Amino acid sequence: MQMNANLGAPPWDVFHQGVSNQTGITIGRVIVITGFVLLFFWIPLKQKPGLGTILNALEIGLVADIALEIIPEPSNLFVRVAMAGGGIVVVALGTGLYIGSALGPGPRDGLMTGLAKRGIPIRVGRTAIEVAVLVTGFLLGGQVGIATFAFALGVGPLVQFFLPRLAMKKPTI
Repeated sequence: MQMNANLGAPPWDVFHQGVSNQTGITIGRVIVITGFVLLFFWIPLKQKPGLGTILNALEIGLVADIALEIIPEPSNLFVRVAMAGGGIVVVALGTGLYIGSALGPGPRDGLMTGLAKRGIPIRVGRTAIEVAVLVTGFLLGGQVGIATFAFALGVGPLVQFFLPRLAMKKPTI
């Protein structure tokens, strides 16, 4: 949603675009590869993958390639802003729902939950991760815009808001 709004991709997608630009691999495939590579970063955080972790790693990239093809790129600025803002809320809401289901966080979110287990608030850990991948992705040639910064600074606090409200049981973070 946010990528097709053309106001700047979310930070992880800036990273994925940058890697795709450098390698020629599709964004969806970069997403899948990145997901599995990130699982190695879970080791020092003592995170344990679950069914949701594996499904997220495999499906998100495939869905991204399809979504980029079928979601239109609007020319109306109001619609573009709504898509970008809606994308941030949808990601935060979805993150709260699937982590709250206790099936295991996705590879990227496992970094956030691993930091939370060490006492770093979700909003702080998620924001730090988003800013780090934003900078890395930008240096690799990913698309950055105002919505990129809005996502980087807004998604962490929104996830922290949604997660306890949507958990089927207390999230294991």
